[in-house]
Amino acid sequence: MLAEPQPLSIGVVRESAPGERRVALVPKLVERLVKRGLRVVVEPGAGAGALLADEAFEEAGAELGNAWGADIVLKVSPPDKFEITKLHFDTVLIGLLKPLSDVDGIAALERSRVTAFAMEAIPRITRAQAMDALSSQSSVAGYRAVLLAAERLTRFFPMLTTAAGTVPPAKVLVLGAGVAELQALATAKRLGARTTGYDVRPEVAEQVRSVGAHWLDLGIEAVGEGGYARELTEEERAEQQRRLTAAITKFDVVITTALVPGRRAPTLVTAEAVRGMPAGGVIVDLAGESGGNCELTEPGAEIVAHEVTICSPLNLAGEMPGHASELYARNVTELIELLVDGAGRLSLDFTDPIVSGACVAGRARKDS
Repeated sequence: MLAEPQPLSIGVVRESAPGERRVALVPKLVERLVKRGLRVVVEPGAGAGALLADEAFEEAGAELGNAWGADIVLKVSPPDKFEITKLHFDTVLIGLLKPLSDVDGIAALERSRVTAFAMEAIPRITRAQAMDALSSQSSVAGYRAVLLAAERLTRFFPMLTTAAGTVPPAKVLVLGAGVAELQALATAKRLGARTTGYDVRPEVAEQVRSVGAHWLDLGIEAVGEGGYARELTEEERAEQQRRLTAAITKFDVVITTALVPGRRAPTLVTAEAVRGMPAGGVIVDLAGESGGNCELTEPGAEIVAHEVTICSPLNLAGEMPGHASELYARNVTELIELLVDGAGRLSLDFTDPIVSGACVAGRARKDS
């Protein structure tokens, strides 16, 4: 008599990267996958950093065991060299794998014949919005960046009227208008600061205003034919930087997150701008992993230069592991459900732009 086929297994491993407290799946999403007939195996202690006990995973239908031996292994941070050796031939790996910066790691996965899907490589299309881990984790980082700035600033964020006089609100400038930046603007506004946003794309001014912030207009237009943005000339770029530097000196807090995938982050905050900021001011530079947007940034460190505190945390989302894990787990679950058919079997359709776009290593991708 033929044995019944085993259900597809999903492995949730414990993160080993320093300071990484997130977990790739949470109990409420375990329940969702188990209802689909999938087997979820959780490495003991995988959720400890996010204060999720092993018992919570078991109550949701998971089992504790060797998660590295599962058919699909879930991670947050990229696996290190030792962890890659734990992955079986033809394992499917899903995680934030840094495909553009961790070239050696992707090559090691390729050599191990692992099929790897990078959450940050999922195409930015409407159908993939629920899988957009970059946006979900950026939202957390933008929120945390403001709290970090408020803690380091030597003044109040909100305006206060007291018997001793009126304290004016802190002035906060956020450079960029992406998910992290808009969340930062909204959070700073809730804390009572006077908020201002800036982006090289003038068409996002309304998004900045939609969260109650002012728009920083440097007076340089980059609109070309048909309303499309045109490339600035060298002279215009120099003038833009000069005007931005002058503007930065008027703010108590500057938050910046500009990243260019696979390249060094652009310098937006010059040493001259730092020198001109008020004493006790704060810069939170979220682009430290790519060198930073501030000329004086030391990635991963907190320094004081010209009486201004410059913070460059490398994993702010990992500092709020509860909600960060929940959001990431939803992104991952949506991808898993795309990769698994109605019968609970792995079905990698590389004609699907989401599947092909997110796959950064694997024989199936090459052979398609």
